[in-house]
Amino acid sequence: MKREIITIDEEKCNGCGLCVPGCHEGALQIIDGKARLISDLMCDGLGACIGHCPEGAITIIEREAEAYDEVTVMEQMVSKGRNTILAHLKHLKDHQEMEYLSQGIGYLLENRDQLDFNPEEIMQKLNLMNSKNHAGPNDSPGCGCPGSESRTFGHPAAGQHHAQGHMPSALTHWPVQMHLINPRAGHFKGSHLLLAADCTAFTLGSFHRGYLNGKTLGIACPKLDSNRESYVEKLRIMVDDSHIDMMTVMIMEVPCCSSLVQIADLALSQATRQIPVKLVVVSVDGEIKSERWHKVA
Repeated sequence: MKREIITIDEEKCNGCGLCVPGCHEGALQIIDGKARLISDLMCDGLGACIGHCPEGAITIIEREAEAYDEVTVMEQMVSKGRNTILAHLKHLKDHQEMEYLSQGIGYLLENRDQLDFNPEEIMQKLNLMNSKNHAGPNDSPGCGCPGSESRTFGHPAAGQHHAQGHMPSALTHWPVQMHLINPRAGHFKGSHLLLAADCTAFTLGSFHRGYLNGKTLGIACPKLDSNRESYVEKLRIMVDDSHIDMMTVMIMEVPCCSSLVQIADLALSQATRQIPVKLVVVSVDGEIKSERWHKVA
């Protein structure tokens, strides 16, 4: 399979920074006077940054989609220098990609003799010197758009709604809109994905307790969303790279909602793995109209 990703011509780039706000995940930063893609993992290939580049230094290329490998990324990024490495690892920490962060730090420590900087300086900058796992669950995000950066939450405590008099959210991560999610984010690994039409959560009173609980979430409107083709590729990545173990597709009974099932079917037909899929249809008055196993078309 192919994937789209941006590439930067550093000869053309003048470091103006106009491209940076267009990247909602903060994967683009100005470092040492040049725009740098500091996170291959977070680049969704939508190219929102391209329209802001007055020099035409940013383009989209298509390449074979390989599983994300942090060691390979570090090998390719070392030549960009200490500041780029620091920005990359900070980005992983801010987005709570702890496993990849540990792999990146491990690479630096194992290859310290080939580096022109001290890995311990990087660890000090990231406040990792005294951390066994190189990052902690309470580290707060510090880069990218605060409204769309990837975060993982703790699971709600059992009985919390009785003690506090309200029903707790079952959401365990952010963002949830399909255009904003990173399909390779750690919280999707091995998860049960609930792919839900936007209206279902507003219509179904038991959405959190009965259906979202224990699952990761992606939401979309198959009628109003643009560039729905990107959803197909993101779902395929979740299946093949993040190894989600099951998908529940929840739609409204209205005809336009059936397109979300078609998007899921297309993604699964392109994936190399096969996973079970359940289809839940919600009526407009907030009842479960049907719930059954779905055979991919």
